[in-house]
Amino acid sequence: MPVITIKLAKGRTVEQKQQFVNAITAEAEKILNVKKEWITIIFDEYDRDNWASNGQLHSIQFGEGYGKQGTE
Repeated sequence: MPVITIKLAKGRTVEQKQQFVNAITAEAEKILNVKKEWITIIFDEYDRDNWASNGQLHSIQFGEGYGKQGTE
């Protein structure tokens, strides 16, 4: 019974997340040899001002809208 946690910045549409879940579920089912009913996927979404790399908050480092291409 795999539980897969996806951590990402907020801003993806429901359609994007559903497409991603479909792909991850199909691959997990095939590679791990488990029924798709056993696969759980959890999204942990973060505001960009709660995520940093290279010593700088993403909201400052990349600016508003970064990573949201195709979500609007």
